Amino acid sequence: MAKHEFDELMSIGIDIGKDTFHLVGFDRSGQRVLRKQIKRLALVSTFEKLPRCIVGMEACLSAHFVSRTLRKLGFEPRIIPAIYVEPFNKGQKNDYNDAEAIAEAALRPNLKIVSEKSQDQLDLQALHRVRSRLVSRRTATINQIRAFLIEQGITVRKGLRALKASFHAILEDRKDEISRRMKCILIGLYGDWLWMDERIDTVSDEIEEISRTDENCVNVMTVPGIGPMISTALVAAVGEGEAFDRGRDFAAWVGLVPKQYSTGGRTVLGRISKRGSRYLRMLFVQAAKIIMMRPHRWPDFSFGEWLTRASERMHRNKVAVALANKLARMAWSILRHNTAFDAPRYEVAIGI
Repeated sequence: MAKHEFDELMSIGIDIGKDTFHLVGFDRSGQRVLRKQIKRLALVSTFEKLPRCIVGMEACLSAHFVSRTLRKLGFEPRIIPAIYVEPFNKGQKNDYNDAEAIAEAALRPNLKIVSEKSQDQLDLQALHRVRSRLVSRRTATINQIRAFLIEQGITVRKGLRALKASFHAILEDRKDEISRRMKCILIGLYGDWLWMDERIDTVSDEIEEISRTDENCVNVMTVPGIGPMISTALVAAVGEGEAFDRGRDFAAWVGLVPKQYSTGGRTVLGRISKRGSRYLRMLFVQAAKIIMMRPHRWPDFSFGEWLTRASERMHRNKVAVALANKLARMAWSILRHNTAFDAPRYEVAIGI
């Protein structure tokens, strides 16, 4: 494959697979001039023979690695959300048709693309995903312990602390009612619970250490309600926020803005869109609810007067989402402009 064969190459779409990549390329006239399947290990050797151009790929596993690799070779990689590629797909779904749709989508001038993540961002994102999985598994384990106890006619009040404090007392007091086999099962589940507690604490400590040493995280944590978890998750997701033009664009990406259905000059707004990062959205809403639990602190914040008025006329859940939207926009602004929030650090509410 001689390089001069593709001198007019304008864009290439890559359908990324586990072991193989499918490539489709278009020239400046829109004609397809490249259609090729390559092995993952042949990525560098294949693209070294191609002229430098735009290379599109869907946001998926290893997309950031491929993007960084091609950028080092002089290409212009663009990571595109799958939802924006779908309208360009023609015919039956297969790897070549997907690559062709990606190549066409990559040429759109106003297309929103995913920011390329550095290795540090991917590492930090991995920590959050590990912690989230461990928390989910811990919750499932606790629920299973409760379910087995209920089958024995034993109920425990809500809260993991209540269950942990009374677990051994229950086994001792009800030893005549609980079979030996069931007792072994419950003790095994309790051991899993303690192990996951230890793992969660270890990962959480590592995340907190990063939040104390990263300048962007330190700045974001000056926003009320935002602590190590949100600050590090935000930096891992958007870096310095350069992918967004304004705070409202970031809030829309997180999914904290109303769905819009407008026609004929009539605007109809519904529930929040819930698009984008579900994890970040959950964290921002939790931060908002923590702030709302401390109304005596509201006057300390620049948005305290707004929050007081909003809480008087709206349902508590609506206020929480509206406040989460405001926190997200402030966090993006601080991240993008490398500044701090207007409240002193010692006045900031407890963060997540």
